[in-house]
Amino acid sequence: MKLSRTVAAVFLVFAAGAAMLHAETADELLKRAQDSTSFFGTDFRGLYSIVQEKPGEGKNITEAIMYRRDSEAKWTILITGPAREKGKGYLQYDGNIWFYDPADHRFTFTSARDKFQNTNANNSDFAPQFYHRDYAIESSQDAQLGKLDCMMFILKAKVENVPYPEIRLWVTKSDGLVRKKEDYSLSGQKLRTTAIPSYQIVQSENATHAIPVKMLITDNLRGKKIGGKVAYERTQITISNAVFAPVENSVYTKPYLEMMSEK
Repeated sequence: MKLSRTVAAVFLVFAAGAAMLHAETADELLKRAQDSTSFFGTDFRGLYSIVQEKPGEGKNITEAIMYRRDSEAKWTILITGPAREKGKGYLQYDGNIWFYDPADHRFTFTSARDKFQNTNANNSDFAPQFYHRDYAIESSQDAQLGKLDCMMFILKAKVENVPYPEIRLWVTKSDGLVRKKEDYSLSGQKLRTTAIPSYQIVQSENATHAIPVKMLITDNLRGKKIGGKVAYERTQITISNAVFAPVENSVYTKPYLEMMSEK
């Protein structure tokens, strides 16, 4: 009996130690996933192609140039196409996001939760993702995503100012990159699914950065029945010509958007 109790006690200690090690590993991996979405120490610019597909209605394509300075929480998006949208833009600074429409030469306040150009992407999708800072790990477990060896996190918001109160995240263990994300409402309803199957590696002067080649966002609330099955709206974001180099401070200002809209 004493031996059995000793074995049981050893097992409990081992299990507790394993659980603590798993928690530490999960926490570290989530921190890596967060860090991989930020570009500190240098500016970033890239060409974005945003293709929205509405079932039965075809596709809409938006082309844009994005500039980011994550060290100061600033970013600028200048829309370059199609012609009817050219000159519109977005600007984030001092914690606020502004939308500029050259048709009436006016800036309108928007938010991180708002849809980007009425697509299935949010303004927040173009900025760093603070998974570790703003969310608490409710649970984590090993998971296979196709051929990718991942850890799947269920995260609950620990601050109010986040786009979604609950997210589920699939992160590859080998590199700490997010491969899939599901966004949920407070009631537990799945709202969106984002897939990031591949990344491009770009070298800056001081670091190596992983940037999504494509992000496919499926809106689980907006769809249409076609052939007896529900087809959901989708938006694909493709990033190309990524460069890490300093840009002028003026790029992150309202006068810059006003000036560029006139060209």
